[in-house]
Amino acid sequence: MDSFESDKPGADQDLNDQHNVISYPGHTEDMADKPRDEMAQYVGRGLLEGKRALISGGDSGIGRAVAVAFAKEGADVAIAYLDEHDDATHTASLVERTGRRCLRLPGDLSEVEQCRAIVSRTAGALGGIDIVVNNVAYQRPTEKFTDISDEQWRHTFAVNIDSFFYVTKAALEYLPDGGAIINTASINGLRGNKTLIDYSATKGAVIALTYALAQSLTERRIRVNCVAPGPVWTPLIPATMDAERVESFGEQAPYNRAAQPDEIAPSYVFFAADQLSSYYTGEVLAPIGGETLPG
Repeated sequence: MDSFESDKPGADQDLNDQHNVISYPGHTEDMADKPRDEMAQYVGRGLLEGKRALISGGDSGIGRAVAVAFAKEGADVAIAYLDEHDDATHTASLVERTGRRCLRLPGDLSEVEQCRAIVSRTAGALGGIDIVVNNVAYQRPTEKFTDISDEQWRHTFAVNIDSFFYVTKAALEYLPDGGAIINTASINGLRGNKTLIDYSATKGAVIALTYALAQSLTERRIRVNCVAPGPVWTPLIPATMDAERVESFGEQAPYNRAAQPDEIAPSYVFFAADQLSSYYTGEVLAPIGGETLPG
């Protein structure tokens, strides 16, 4: 089945000009070492047959792997992204190979109206929404807390937590009782990161949002869960880190390497499929390569 793109004026705005932040997001094409994010070895079992999923940040990395995994399980998907059209087109082609539909939704999710628009466009094009995956993220490492500009702080929150609020709030009009919401947090939201203070703060907020929203939606049996990965090799890493950090990225994990997106996506399938996780809500699943955390 063909993919299709919903146009959004201003989808190609340069974040450098708009927010005075570094070039973002990254593109798979620019990576010398391409991530494994196509779920090539994954075999679906019809766990999401007939479902419709909206995935923010769905063009590459974890989002791409989740989109393909969901499609292999029988779901139609909509992927929201900023302006990485080549990546989004490739993700759509991977979804199409499974026989499922893929709606592409370019636009800036730091903007409230775009968050609401992707929900209404998904529901209109796919006939409803059963699963929401809030996955879009922005980061910019800094050496000192005082290096974080007001613009960077506001933009990080606008993308990483505000968009989760606005997308989820709009989606509740369409989500059926028994639907699923899955938020992407991070190991940095569990233990912090001195060079990613604003990012860590938003990811901690994502975890708290997951806990509270799960309690709020229990009566509707809408399950709200969270995946909080450790280091994952995606286009965001070389786009936002210097060469030295990229070279050693993930080596701090007990596994001595970063995860590949294909290794993380099954966590989202678990939370999306009622057959697997019907008694799970308000949970945080942390695939962090062997690290154990106190508490």
